[in-house]
Amino acid sequence: MTQPAQDAEAVALMQRMGGGDRQALAQLIGLYGRGVRSYCARVLDQTSDAEDAAQEVFLRVWSGARSYDPGKASVATWTYRIALRHCIDRNRRARVRRFFGMGGAMPEVEDPSPDALRTLAARQDLAQVRRVVAEMPDRQRQALLLKVVAEMETAEIAAAMGTGPGAVEQLLVRARARLREEAGLDRK
Repeated sequence: MTQPAQDAEAVALMQRMGGGDRQALAQLIGLYGRGVRSYCARVLDQTSDAEDAAQEVFLRVWSGARSYDPGKASVATWTYRIALRHCIDRNRRARVRRFFGMGGAMPEVEDPSPDALRTLAARQDLAQVRRVVAEMPDRQRQALLLKVVAEMETAEIAAAMGTGPGAVEQLLVRARARLREEAGLDRK
Protein backbone atom coordinates (compact mmCIF):
# COMPACT_ATOMS: atom_id res chain seq x y z
CA MET A 1 0.00 0.00 0.00
CA THR A 2 1.40 3.43 -0.91
CA GLN A 3 1.91 6.03 1.79
CA PRO A 4 -0.91 8.36 0.57
CA ALA A 5 -3.32 5.40 0.40
CA GLN A 6 -2.30 4.30 3.90
CA ASP A 7 -2.70 7.87 5.19
CA ALA A 8 -6.19 8.15 3.66
CA GLU A 9 -7.15 4.78 5.12
CA ALA A 10 -5.87 5.82 8.56
CA VAL A 11 -7.86 9.08 8.47
CA ALA A 12 -11.01 7.14 7.53
CA LEU A 13 -10.36 4.73 10.38
CA MET A 14 -9.99 7.63 12.82
CA GLN A 15 -13.33 9.03 11.69
CA ARG A 16 -14.98 5.64 12.16
CA MET A 17 -13.37 5.30 15.60
CA GLY A 18 -14.71 8.72 16.52
CA GLY A 19 -18.15 7.28 15.81
CA GLY A 20 -17.49 4.31 18.10
CA ASP A 21 -16.48 1.67 15.52
CA ARG A 22 -14.26 -0.80 17.40
CA GLN A 23 -13.42 -2.69 14.22
CA ALA A 24 -11.74 0.49 12.97
CA LEU A 25 -9.48 0.41 16.04
CA ALA A 26 -8.48 -3.17 15.25
CA GLN A 27 -7.65 -2.12 11.69
CA LEU A 28 -5.62 0.87 12.89
CA ILE A 29 -3.68 -1.44 15.20
CA GLY A 30 -3.06 -3.60 12.14
CA LEU A 31 -1.52 -0.58 10.40
CA TYR A 32 0.59 0.80 13.23
CA GLY A 33 0.63 -1.77 16.05
CA ARG A 34 3.90 -3.48 15.21
CA GLY A 35 5.74 -0.20 14.81
CA VAL A 36 4.35 1.26 18.03
CA ARG A 37 5.26 -1.90 19.99
CA SER A 38 8.75 -1.86 18.53
CA TYR A 39 9.16 1.84 19.30
CA CYS A 40 7.97 1.35 22.90
CA ALA A 41 10.35 -1.59 23.37
CA ARG A 42 13.29 0.57 22.42
CA VAL A 43 12.31 3.68 24.36
CA LEU A 44 11.14 2.14 27.61
CA ASP A 45 13.65 1.36 30.35
CA GLN A 46 11.95 -2.03 30.74
CA THR A 47 11.50 -3.59 27.30
CA SER A 48 9.14 -6.16 28.81
CA ASP A 49 6.60 -3.34 29.28
CA ALA A 50 6.34 -2.64 25.54
CA GLU A 51 3.20 -4.69 24.90
CA ASP A 52 1.32 -3.04 27.78
CA ALA A 53 2.56 0.38 26.73
CA ALA A 54 1.43 -0.14 23.13
CA GLN A 55 -2.01 -1.22 24.34
CA GLU A 56 -2.25 1.90 26.47
CA VAL A 57 -1.20 4.03 23.50
CA PHE A 58 -3.99 2.60 21.37
CA LEU A 59 -6.49 3.10 24.20
CA ARG A 60 -5.48 6.76 24.19
CA VAL A 61 -5.80 6.87 20.40
CA TRP A 62 -9.30 5.37 20.76
CA SER A 63 -10.35 7.84 23.44
CA GLY A 64 -8.95 10.80 21.48
CA ALA A 65 -10.25 9.77 18.05
CA ARG A 66 -13.02 12.38 18.09
CA SER A 67 -10.55 15.18 18.69
CA TYR A 68 -8.13 14.06 15.96
CA ASP A 69 -7.65 16.78 13.33
CA PRO A 70 -6.16 15.55 10.03
CA GLY A 71 -5.21 19.13 9.20
CA LYS A 72 -2.72 19.25 12.06
CA ALA A 73 -0.86 15.94 11.70
CA SER A 74 -1.01 12.58 9.97
CA VAL A 75 -2.47 9.70 11.96
CA ALA A 76 1.01 8.15 12.21
CA THR A 77 2.53 11.35 13.58
CA TRP A 78 -0.35 11.80 16.03
CA THR A 79 -0.12 8.18 17.20
CA TYR A 80 3.66 8.24 17.65
CA ARG A 81 3.41 11.53 19.54
CA ILE A 82 1.03 9.80 21.96
CA ALA A 83 3.49 6.87 22.19
CA LEU A 84 6.43 9.20 22.81
CA ARG A 85 4.66 11.05 25.63
CA HIS A 86 3.35 7.84 27.16
CA CYS A 87 6.81 6.24 27.20
CA ILE A 88 8.37 9.34 28.73
CA ASP A 89 5.75 9.32 31.50
CA ARG A 90 6.10 5.58 32.04
CA ASN A 91 9.91 5.81 32.32
CA ARG A 92 9.64 8.70 34.77
CA ARG A 93 7.23 6.79 36.99
CA ALA A 94 9.44 3.69 36.91
CA ARG A 95 12.55 5.72 37.77
CA VAL A 96 10.80 7.34 40.73
CA ARG A 97 9.64 3.91 41.97
CA ARG A 98 13.19 2.52 41.66
CA PHE A 99 14.67 5.59 43.35
CA PHE A 100 12.43 5.06 46.36
CA GLY A 101 12.96 1.29 46.33
CA MET A 102 9.39 0.55 45.33
CA GLY A 103 10.23 -1.83 42.51
CA GLY A 104 13.41 -3.09 41.01
CA ALA A 105 14.26 -3.66 37.42
CA MET A 106 15.16 -7.21 36.54
CA PRO A 107 18.40 -7.33 34.61
CA GLU A 108 18.24 -8.85 31.16
CA VAL A 109 19.92 -12.24 31.05
CA GLU A 110 22.10 -12.89 28.05
CA ASP A 111 21.51 -16.18 26.28
CA PRO A 112 24.91 -17.92 26.35
CA SER A 113 25.39 -19.33 22.85
CA PRO A 114 28.91 -20.69 22.66
CA ASP A 115 28.37 -22.13 19.20
CA ALA A 116 30.01 -19.33 17.23
CA LEU A 117 32.32 -16.42 17.91
CA ARG A 118 30.51 -14.36 15.27
CA THR A 119 27.25 -14.68 17.18
CA LEU A 120 28.96 -13.57 20.36
CA ALA A 121 30.65 -10.64 18.62
CA ALA A 122 27.38 -9.56 17.03
CA ARG A 123 25.64 -9.68 20.40
CA GLN A 124 28.40 -7.66 21.98
CA ASP A 125 28.16 -5.07 19.20
CA LEU A 126 24.39 -4.91 19.60
CA ALA A 127 24.71 -4.56 23.36
CA GLN A 128 27.19 -1.71 22.85
CA VAL A 129 24.82 0.08 20.46
CA ARG A 130 21.92 -0.40 22.88
CA ARG A 131 24.02 0.97 25.73
CA VAL A 132 24.99 4.04 23.71
CA VAL A 133 21.39 4.65 22.65
CA ALA A 134 20.15 4.18 26.22
CA GLU A 135 22.70 6.73 27.50
CA MET A 136 21.83 9.37 24.89
CA PRO A 137 19.97 12.46 26.04
CA ASP A 138 16.22 11.75 25.85
CA ARG A 139 15.48 13.98 22.87
CA GLN A 140 18.35 12.54 20.81
CA ARG A 141 17.22 9.00 21.61
CA GLN A 142 13.59 9.82 20.79
CA ALA A 143 14.47 11.40 17.45
CA LEU A 144 16.76 8.52 16.50
CA LEU A 145 14.19 5.86 17.41
CA LEU A 146 11.38 7.65 15.60
CA LYS A 147 13.63 7.78 12.52
CA VAL A 148 14.91 4.20 12.68
CA VAL A 149 12.12 2.24 14.35
CA ALA A 150 9.05 4.17 13.24
CA GLU A 151 10.63 5.06 9.88
CA MET A 152 9.31 8.59 10.15
CA GLU A 153 10.45 11.50 8.01
CA THR A 154 12.07 14.54 9.63
CA ALA A 155 8.90 16.65 9.40
CA GLU A 156 6.85 13.90 11.04
CA ILE A 157 9.41 13.51 13.82
CA ALA A 158 9.35 17.28 14.35
CA ALA A 159 5.57 17.22 14.62
CA ALA A 160 5.62 14.25 17.00
CA MET A 161 8.25 15.87 19.21
CA GLY A 162 6.75 19.35 19.05
CA THR A 163 9.85 20.97 17.55
CA GLY A 164 11.13 22.16 14.20
CA PRO A 165 12.69 20.06 11.42
CA GLY A 166 16.04 21.83 11.87
CA ALA A 167 16.13 20.88 15.53
CA VAL A 168 15.33 17.27 14.62
CA GLU A 169 18.15 17.23 12.07
CA GLN A 170 20.57 18.48 14.73
CA LEU A 171 19.37 15.83 17.18
CA LEU A 172 19.87 13.13 14.54
CA VAL A 173 23.33 14.41 13.59
CA ARG A 174 24.41 14.37 17.24
CA ALA A 175 22.89 10.93 17.84
CA ARG A 176 24.59 9.43 14.80
CA ALA A 177 27.93 11.03 15.73
CA ARG A 178 27.65 9.63 19.23
CA LEU A 179 26.91 6.16 17.84
CA ARG A 180 29.91 6.34 15.52
CA GLU A 181 32.19 7.55 18.31
CA GLU A 182 31.04 5.47 21.28
CA ALA A 183 29.83 2.29 19.61
CA GLY A 184 32.63 2.21 17.07
CA LEU A 185 30.29 2.09 14.09
CA ASP A 186 32.77 3.93 11.87
CA ARG A 187 35.38 1.19 12.36
CA LYS A 188 33.21 -1.52 10.81
